[in-house]
Amino acid sequence: MAPFRLEFRREGVRLVAPDDFAVPAAAPLEPDHHWFLTASQRGNRSTGMRTWTEGNTVRPLVHGRPYFAALADAVDRTRPGDAVFLAGWRVDPDELVRDDGTTVTQLLAAAARRGVIVRGLVWRSQMDRMRFSRRQNRLFSEAVNDAGGEVLLDHRVRPFGSHHQKFVVLLHPGRPDQDVVFLGGIDVAHSRRDDIEHLGDPQRMPFARWYGGEPAWHDVQIEVRGPAVRDVEEVFRERWGDPAQLSRSPWRILQRLLDLPERHPSPLPEPLPDPPATGTCSVQLLRTYPNRWPGYPFAPHGERSIARGYAKALRRARRLIYIEDQYLWSTSVARVFAEALRKEPRMHLVVVVPRFPDQDAELTIPVAMHGHTQALDIVREAGRDRVLILDLENDDGRPVYVHSKVCIVDDVWATVGSDNFNRRSWTHDSELTAAVVDEAPDLREPPDPAGLGDGARTFARGLRLELWREHLELPDDDALLDPHEAVATLRRSVAALDAWYAGGCAGPRPPGRLRTHVMAVPTPWQRRLAVPAYRTIVDPDGRPPRMKVRGHH
Repeated sequence: MAPFRLEFRREGVRLVAPDDFAVPAAAPLEPDHHWFLTASQRGNRSTGMRTWTEGNTVRPLVHGRPYFAALADAVDRTRPGDAVFLAGWRVDPDELVRDDGTTVTQLLAAAARRGVIVRGLVWRSQMDRMRFSRRQNRLFSEAVNDAGGEVLLDHRVRPFGSHHQKFVVLLHPGRPDQDVVFLGGIDVAHSRRDDIEHLGDPQRMPFARWYGGEPAWHDVQIEVRGPAVRDVEEVFRERWGDPAQLSRSPWRILQRLLDLPERHPSPLPEPLPDPPATGTCSVQLLRTYPNRWPGYPFAPHGERSIARGYAKALRRARRLIYIEDQYLWSTSVARVFAEALRKEPRMHLVVVVPRFPDQDAELTIPVAMHGHTQALDIVREAGRDRVLILDLENDDGRPVYVHSKVCIVDDVWATVGSDNFNRRSWTHDSELTAAVVDEAPDLREPPDPAGLGDGARTFARGLRLELWREHLELPDDDALLDPHEAVATLRRSVAALDAWYAGGCAGPRPPGRLRTHVMAVPTPWQRRLAVPAYRTIVDPDGRPPRMKVRGHH
């Protein structure tokens, strides 16, 4: 029996529409792109950010350990008058960035003391008893500020919202060739400093019991050089210049009524010209900002270019969509991928997610199961055996927490960022993602997997192959280049490891770390009880009311 759906109509016209991720056509005379949004398609005329830039070099940094080392080296190279701009969701002040004992606080405090302009926007966070990081973020801010930096605790968000962007900008006046950005899904925080062995970070954060004492952690960041650095800098400048109060606490209203002193960010140095072109990658920055009161000056009604960017790119998908994500638990997001699967009968969707949720409290598990199982049911129903939902473990059989936020389409268009595949990330929290199309082709067979003339591109294909070699423990790319053969190789590896476990782990463990993802299905009563918390707190909708009614993004 078809599911019951309540619709509101007036004279036959539907007033409340289901979510629609359609992207409008480019405006007349506007430069269009097969994969990137145009300026009008972004849906935000108030930002100073450019539509996309060309001539960038983009390098993937898979895992926290190599990212932290690259970040530390870059900060150490800064001189007096240089600038470091940081935005984060969580920063643990004692998190090590090197094996020599250097912490992130020591790294940035030392830079501030030698005359580097250190500025930061870190989410103020919720209460620590809810496994958030208010105390850690405050201690980090205080320590860097005491050294001469300025790190603000930023809570200019919607109720139940967060600033989830994770990036660092390093600027070098007079030496623009050294300007660099680190962007992606990795906060400089406990549990993140893992590597390809996936033995975990000894500095662990409180975590679900299933992952053991030092949870193994898989994540991805990118290093960007070239003109795109200036656009990420603009993202920071827009947030820094937001005139709204840093906190939404009720007592702040009293502070304003009594005309008490308020804290405002100090002015930033004037922006400099673009860094020079360094490579072959075109980069488009995609963002989420919610509809907030008062509105963001740079996004008065919010911005949902992440949602729109995926909707446009998936219209061009033909053979293979590869995703790594922490959640994938919104039905509205799942329908975007389901539509792509229905449209292209040859296309495969491969998704790698965590085996278990990140929280194990009895009340939170049904909420997580509700959204996750619904989303997976939607894509499986659309693609049947063309959909592979997998999770990850290390060589000891311990589950690895997948925190990366990566999407690769047909080895052409790739994204790395802070957004998860859920409604919260696509409408409600601040997010930043880089979409990359490398102009350099990868000429290995097949040179044009999708058959549209785009050809495989060096960055997108290289990132997918690096991740798949790690997950399948393969020494080379030979069986992974062609999408059809790659998926067959993946299936064989997963089937062999699943069979080894089903047979009682007899004999040598087969190579590979991917397993079929199996998740408990919540009972009907658990679903009913979970829905209110899921919709209002776990996966809320940050769109303007008129867009919610019309189903637009």
